[in-house]
Formats: sequence, C-alpha cells, structure tokens
Amino acid sequence: MTSFWQGRRVVVTGGAGFLGRVVVSRLQAAGAEVAVPRSRDYDLTVPGQAERLLADTQPSHIVHLAARVGGIGYNQAEPAPLYLSNLLMGTYVIEAARTAPSVEKTVLLGTVCSYPKFTPVPFREESLWDGYPEETNAPYGIAKKAHLIHAQVNAAQYGQRFAYLIPTNLYGPGDKFHPAVSHVIPARIKRCVEAKEQGEQKMDVWGTGRASREYLYVDDAAAAIVLAAEHYDGTEPVNLGTNREVTIRETVELIAQMVGYDGELVWDPTKPDGQPRRRVDPGRAEELFGWRAQMPFEDGLRNTIDWYLANRAEAEREP
Repeated sequence: MTSFWQGRRVVVTGGAGFLGRVVVSRLQAAGAEVAVPRSRDYDLTVPGQAERLLADTQPSHIVHLAARVGGIGYNQAEPAPLYLSNLLMGTYVIEAARTAPSVEKTVLLGTVCSYPKFTPVPFREESLWDGYPEETNAPYGIAKKAHLIHAQVNAAQYGQRFAYLIPTNLYGPGDKFHPAVSHVIPARIKRCVEAKEQGEQKMDVWGTGRASREYLYVDDAAAAIVLAAEHYDGTEPVNLGTNREVTIRETVELIAQMVGYDGELVWDPTKPDGQPRRRVDPGRAEELFGWRAQMPFEDGLRNTIDWYLANRAEAEREP
C-alpha cells in the first residue's frame, strides 16, 4: 500500500453496489476521502447531473461503476433501458470529468459482454472489434464499448486521462440474488438452497450447460481497479480475469455439491446459453500495473454461499 491516496478525494459511482462497496473500502483503507453518490440525489442519465456531482465533490479521481445490469433473462426482457441507461451514464460522466478542473483520472468499467460472440479463446483486447457481441448481451455490451471510444477520442484531443477495464463475470459475498437481476452464480446458489430446503427431486437449469464462463472474485476486481487508478495511464482496454474457464454445467454441479443438494439437474436446451465461451488473457493487467487475481474459485464460491446463507434477506432484496 502506497501513500498515493492519502488526502485524495474520489467519487465512486455505484459505490453502494456489489463491487462498489469493496472498492470504496479499499480506497478508504488507503487514506482516500470517498464520495458515494446515490441515484436519488444525482441521476446520471440526466444532462447536467454529472457536472453537478463533480462540482459538489471536487474529486481528483472518478471510478465509474454505476450500471444497469442483469442476467440473460433481464437482458432479453429489458434491452432498451439496458442500452440507453448505461450509454448515457458513462457518456455524461466522461464529459463531466473532462471539463472538471479537479479531476486527474477516470476509471471506466467495461464488460466481457462487449467481446464478439465467437472471439478466439482466450479473449485478447485486440479482438474487441472483430465481430458483433452475443445477441442477448449486445445492447449492454455495445453501450459499454462506446465509452471506450469516447474516452480514447477525448484523450487524443483533450489529453483526458482514463483507465478502461474489462472484468469477467464477477461473484462473491454481497452479490445480487434477486431473480430479476442475478447472474449465474447467485441465481444457482439461491435455487439450489431452495431446492434442498423443499426436498425437490429435480431442478430445472437453463441451457445445455456446455457454455463456459470465467469468474472473478469481487475483491480481486476491486484490487485491480484501485491499482489501475493509481498506476495505469494508457488508452487501451485491459482485461481482468483468472485465466480459468469453467462450464455452466461444472458451475451448477459444484454449487449443488457445496450446498448439499443431491437431486437431479434437468437441463433445458430450449433456453439460451448466452455466449458460448468466455476466458480472457489477463496478461496486460499484470504487465502494466502488476495485478493478478488471487482467489481460488472453489474458495470464493464457498465464501459466497456462506455469505448468502447468513444474509438471505439482504441478498434477496428487490433492486
């Protein structure tokens, strides 16, 4: 830990969320004064609100984590607001940061959903523009990818400093378990726990189970964000991942085993798998700012299950 953050002010949009709370905690432990704006006070989809936020807080750094997100079902049901809300929030934050005299750097969080549907594995940053994203994720992924272009052209024309990070699928304690917005790990933990409690002999699971994902523990992601905010000054996107690919079938079977559910898993191939494969090359992050994921998947999954069992009311709260 360096003294870099001592006395600095940082705005973390989305700082009350799953990833944001861990980032805020790390920054505060390093000596930063952190502002966590709430949407009821600053609606970042509305023109002028980002400028007002920065005028009120006068930060040296912005970490933009606020996003509208959900799993495959939510992406299918709400593609228009997913696209527009995410596009506008990032656009307004980037522009407000460019013109705010106090701001030195902005950290932007992209998404692995921005990669083309059939990207060669492991995903490398230079493949980001080689095709269209997987259809159920495309509106969200394209909105996020637009922020990279915005930041890059601002850097070229105005000298704006930023870091753009692309994490793989996040998981960990504090995740969202409400079915309207949960991703695969929290959704399956909740379902397996309920199936065990209710004595169900069979449990339906979406898709074929053959698709793969790469899971990144929330604390590892937060560590990368804080390191990049301090050390990374390039304009190219940077992957954050573990370089370990896990199929959905393996994921669900491991969760069921850890939860103690021993019923039959019934896969429904009429439901979408999402992107066929996901695993990124995280080498650029280690090379440029010395980051490498630390949490073994099985240990992180156990931590997540234990947190859910101890905090079910909070975990399942409606967003």
